[in-house]
Amino acid sequence: MSSDNRTYRNYINGAFVEANDYLEVRNPANGERLSRVPVSAGADVERALSAAHDAQPAWARLPAVERANYLRLLADRIRGEAKTLARVITEEQGKVSGLAEVEVNFTADYLDYMAEWARRIEGEIIESDRPGENIFLFRKPLGVVAGILPWNFPFFLIARKMAPALVTGNTVVIKPSEETPNNCFEFTRLLDQVGLPAGVFNVVSGDGASTGQALTASPLVDMISFTGSVDTGSRIMRSAADNITKVNLELGGKAPAIVLDDADIDLAVKAIRASRIINTGQVCNCAERVYVQRGVADEFADKIARAMADTTYGDPLAQPDIEMGPLINREGLDKVVAMVERATQDGAELLTGGRVADLGAGFHYQPTVLSGCRSDMEIMRREIFGPVLPIQIVDDLDEAVTLANDSDYGLTSSVYTRSLARAMHACREIDYGETYVNRENFEAMQGFHAGTRKSGIGGADGKHGLYEYTRSHVVYLET
Repeated sequence: MSSDNRTYRNYINGAFVEANDYLEVRNPANGERLSRVPVSAGADVERALSAAHDAQPAWARLPAVERANYLRLLADRIRGEAKTLARVITEEQGKVSGLAEVEVNFTADYLDYMAEWARRIEGEIIESDRPGENIFLFRKPLGVVAGILPWNFPFFLIARKMAPALVTGNTVVIKPSEETPNNCFEFTRLLDQVGLPAGVFNVVSGDGASTGQALTASPLVDMISFTGSVDTGSRIMRSAADNITKVNLELGGKAPAIVLDDADIDLAVKAIRASRIINTGQVCNCAERVYVQRGVADEFADKIARAMADTTYGDPLAQPDIEMGPLINREGLDKVVAMVERATQDGAELLTGGRVADLGAGFHYQPTVLSGCRSDMEIMRREIFGPVLPIQIVDDLDEAVTLANDSDYGLTSSVYTRSLARAMHACREIDYGETYVNRENFEAMQGFHAGTRKSGIGGADGKHGLYEYTRSHVVYLET
């Protein structure tokens, strides 16, 4: 059922409120109008931040287990409407139905997981040099967290930012991507039903230039958690600098996959293909380039090209069993088209795909494999964010690691080998926040999703991601 008559409202201080201006949201698979959402002005943002600021002290004084109970209640409501929520994600983001349902259920699991930390937040007792003195280190909330979301996993990223923030005693203002705001408002509809105190969670939608800028420049914000592009992350850092606001940034990647000559080639093909076509290649941690050892290069290239060519794609609402949907918008499609054209002009060989898919409407691109790539090519250095896999041949593991590390990015990486010694050597030498061995690139909620170089600052998930939302308070007590 289409939601083309739906108008959403901001959520500020426990109430849904009207805005002065709205923008339209459209389905990237077919161009159909889905909804109208607010374009939040500076005054809207300040009201939300003021509500969060005023609510935070009382929220922080609640026992952590009481704060966590709201997350559990919300998780239950999300599971109860999983299919409806998944459809909202599919229609506004183009994600295939199965993956959208995984995202919704994983979000509920994540809320429950973070709620479990309520009784596990720990400080420290530190030995003193003085007799009769005790030194205590307490973990305390930062205050108000501004969460700025991407469009590629828009539902899960709400929870990834708000769950650890709330359980540690912070309050939150969320700005969804203007490409995919509907699911955030549906999330908020359910959250409004669990009785969370007013002002603890707020949502303001709009674009980055106005709404985002108002959030990141406000002195009421104690931490900005952003997932998105390097360019936007840099602008956020500049905006936050005047107030010395803490930033937590996940800014994309150019994940290398290393396939060695002793690898299980069928396994490597299956895992790399899965990592490449998931969400139409629009995932910051999915494999973006392959370094394959010369002895198995032809076999790997032939098998991955055939596997990519067999990928089914189209409009996920019209074809629920397909493997891949559209790119998010015209800009994303045009970027992929231009990068593939420049790569072939620079000598890369097109093994499969390489064209806009003629499906009549939407932003669809054929699954594509390029061989004969070189490390100086743009396609091997710049994030593609589309269903395109470039391949470069290497002579040995050391060459592959050197080329993999020669990147502005440092989020995720992967290695395919049957040798434990070679796998461990690669893990010691490869300079990335995550390395996957003989499996697709997809992190666990109990890990720590963090990168290096231009892939970001700080991280998310697990104990270390939880503590990103806290500060220390050291007390020296003489008795």
